[in-house]
Amino acid sequence: MWVRRTAIRSVPSYARVPEHALEAVRLSLADDDDEARSQLDEAFERFEQTQSSLAGRVADILGKPLDETALALGYFLTLAVWLAFEQTHGGHLDEISEDELRATGELLDLDEELRVSDPAEALDSDDVIAMEQPHLLEFVNEHVDATLEAHAEEIDVDDVHTIYRLVLIEILALSYAVRCPAGYPVAKTELQA
Repeated sequence: MWVRRTAIRSVPSYARVPEHALEAVRLSLADDDDEARSQLDEAFERFEQTQSSLAGRVADILGKPLDETALALGYFLTLAVWLAFEQTHGGHLDEISEDELRATGELLDLDEELRVSDPAEALDSDDVIAMEQPHLLEFVNEHVDATLEAHAEEIDVDDVHTIYRLVLIEILALSYAVRCPAGYPVAKTELQA
């Protein structure tokens, strides 16, 4: 274990999303036929029903005038992240309140301010989140990088940043919403979270 200066609360080990869950989501989203679109529509309805505040925040951001490619990336990533949590944690995932969502955004803001104020700080906030949810951040960064590379000339990078920040908040909020499974051995450091 190492010590780091951050405002971001640690994610308990039981809340981490494993790589195989992301591979399953990747496969489920890869098809582009009527059945796949129907499954996506059903998944989005479940997202709205089970995480209404988070779905509302996603809808607010994606409802703004954004670059079309960034918008498509936003829909894909926000749904993929939620599907990975649903698949991994299903019945152990609490609904995120508006206050919890706001607090998570404030944690990210504060962490970014800490990093800007310390010129010797080598890590960015997304690096800290990557230590907490490594497979999710690898998945997200892979898709962001591929989108930026494929659409380098025409994409609005500020819009991509808006989407990326939304997804970071979603990852943290969902991570904090996972209930500890009964009988799961919790480390001392996780009891303090």
